[in-house]
Amino acid sequence: VQLQASGGGLVLAGGSLRLSCAASERTFMNYHVGWFRRAPGKEREFVGGINRSGTTGSSADSVKGRFIISRDTAKNMVYLQMNSLKPEDTAVYYCALGRRWTFPNSSGMDYWGKGTQVTVSS
Repeated sequence: VQLQASGGGLVLAGGSLRLSCAASERTFMNYHVGWFRRAPGKEREFVGGINRSGTTGSSADSVKGRFIISRDTAKNMVYLQMNSLKPEDTAVYYCALGRRWTFPNSSGMDYWGKGTQVTVSS
């Protein structure tokens, strides 16, 4: 399965961005999807996850109330709506697929996409 995250860019603090994660196969619907990020000089961290059917989600405390994950199974797409962005949200964002729900741990992820850069300026 190939994944591609897109939608990153430069935004002012307080602004919004929507990231998209596209999958190459219809089997996408068989996987949970996670968003992770890696800031410069820091380890990769969990942002949020959504289950196969899109009915259950999980998010990191640092983004709760600001970021929303959704999925469109018909389009093989998952979205990360990021609102009220802060400079500390600056990172490369990755989407990943996994058959096991291990969030916030990434050990359940089987496939990773290339990241997309998000930069939030103050």
